[in-house]
Amino acid sequence: MRADSRSALIQVLVAEQAALRGARVGVVDVCTAAVAALPVGGAGVSAMSRTAASHPLCSTDDISEQLEELQLTLGEGPCVDAFTHGSAVLTPDLLTGALQDRWPVFADAALEAGARAVFALPLQMGAISPGVLDLYADIPTVLDTEQLADALAFADLATLLLLDGRIDETGGPVDGALADRGFEDLGGYRAEIDQATGILTVQLGVGIDEAFVRLRAYAYTQGRRLADVAADIVAHRLRFSPDTEPRRTDEET
Repeated sequence: MRADSRSALIQVLVAEQAALRGARVGVVDVCTAAVAALPVGGAGVSAMSRTAASHPLCSTDDISEQLEELQLTLGEGPCVDAFTHGSAVLTPDLLTGALQDRWPVFADAALEAGARAVFALPLQMGAISPGVLDLYADIPTVLDTEQLADALAFADLATLLLLDGRIDETGGPVDGALADRGFEDLGGYRAEIDQATGILTVQLGVGIDEAFVRLRAYAYTQGRRLADVAADIVAHRLRFSPDTEPRRTDEET
């Protein structure tokens, strides 16, 4: 299939998903359309930056949501490598020994979550890279040439949508898997993590990058989501200190 024909077909598939939601097209529709068109079980998109806190934008199910959170919390995995190197990272089988060595923590955690294959496609337009599209399968899976081309076309469309700024309605789940959190506003999600990171720079006396590393490390060790920890910091329920372990202020008497 020619590239322009493929792009047109992808746009139709994504538009159909938006019509089913009764909303304008967003990155969440790219994810659901990719799952319908490709031999994968789920998809997710994370916004990533070299200068600000990265965060998940959307996911199609609980497993893909866990994969997005795991990679951003651990700082390792296909998503992180795809963003860092600016090229697709295709992992047909996470049980491959080399991958176990490459991502010693993520590989085991992803397998436990229910993923067996993961494909990470950077969202890029020139020098601009706003994030990564992740796809997973629960069995060993290889994308053939046509399927990979389709996956890249989905990533291209997601890039255009992110850069166009039309993502305010696409930060939440598409199948009710995250009903307890509701349909999150992307701006609010980003702002809360950024605000919490800024608070940590003051509490710890460190730069923004180190503050985010500390936030991410705490979330991982406590088995919590970045957004939940950030909310506690912003609400002054959790305080960090340079010399002591973080403490919950709502436990004080």
